[in-house]
Amino acid sequence: MAVRRLADEAVQPQGFAFTRENEAWAHHTIRKYPPGRQQSAVIPLLMRAQEQEGWVTRAAVEYVAKMLDMPLIRVLEVATFYTQFQLAPVGTRAHVQVCGTTPCMLRGAGDLIEVCKSRIHPEPFHTNEGGTISWEEVECQGACVNAPMIMIFKDSYEDLTPERLEEIIDAFEAGKGDTIKPGTQIDRLTSAPASGLTSLTDESVILKFPNGGKKVAKRAAKAGDSAAVPPTRAGRPKTDALETDAAIKSPSPVKARSGGEKRASVRGPKEDPVQADRVAEETEVTSRTRRHSDAPKTEEPSLRSPELKKRKAPRNKMDVGPESPERGVDPAGPAGGSGSGRKRR
Repeated sequence: MAVRRLADEAVQPQGFAFTRENEAWAHHTIRKYPPGRQQSAVIPLLMRAQEQEGWVTRAAVEYVAKMLDMPLIRVLEVATFYTQFQLAPVGTRAHVQVCGTTPCMLRGAGDLIEVCKSRIHPEPFHTNEGGTISWEEVECQGACVNAPMIMIFKDSYEDLTPERLEEIIDAFEAGKGDTIKPGTQIDRLTSAPASGLTSLTDESVILKFPNGGKKVAKRAAKAGDSAAVPPTRAGRPKTDALETDAAIKSPSPVKARSGGEKRASVRGPKEDPVQADRVAEETEVTSRTRRHSDAPKTEEPSLRSPELKKRKAPRNKMDVGPESPERGVDPAGPAGGSGSGRKRR
């Protein structure tokens, strides 16, 4: 994105101040944000300043910074980053923003740009001789189905041709922009197919009562004469069961003014401390009792878990290695010719 800077000092006004109406609106907007977050209102305040003056001036940036108690550089960062803020004077009656993204370009946006060059100024961000109209090329503005399109202030004009754009420019230049209806400029309903509807063309197929429901209303009137209870309660007989008590409805109409909630409440089962202390063990067929406080006075052997006892296997000299000190003296001795009779180490 190109570097954006404020306009030259030669075109900057001496000061800025919101009108009384906009000043009240600004304070109301600031109060929408929680304490400590009021500086988040910088974008709407800058936009309101642009709507009042036509573009964002240096004095407006300083005014908003003081109003929000923000460093001036922070407000400048916002104003120069977003391309929705015009940093130089634009047309006093209209600033034409031509969408030049792919869908609009494929549908003839290039021809609209040529109209702007010939009718307004060869270069964008420059006004015509009277200073009433200016133009620029922008990115997608969200009306791809109705391409090509332009936007003037907050209104979009879609399904344009070069001839229709010239008519729109002439109307705004003459101060009659309010005579141009925003939206699509051809005979279509918003973004419906330009060639007309291709489905659901017969309303009688989708309407539940194509004849206005007269017959249905007559049948309902006859049935209402013989009904003993209102239709909405026909399948809901009045009972005294807890499941149908009005106190358990949400929201309940009787909770605050009667004992219905208490009457409809069901007490929980009484806690069994013995059963609560019983724990299941996967490794045992039986279960044992786990005490959290006092030790039991008597212990039942059937409830005790069997203890695992390791039985130590007997050791003999044959199981001991030849170099083990537990082997002792060689039984063969010197006579056997296999040892010296000394204790092996």
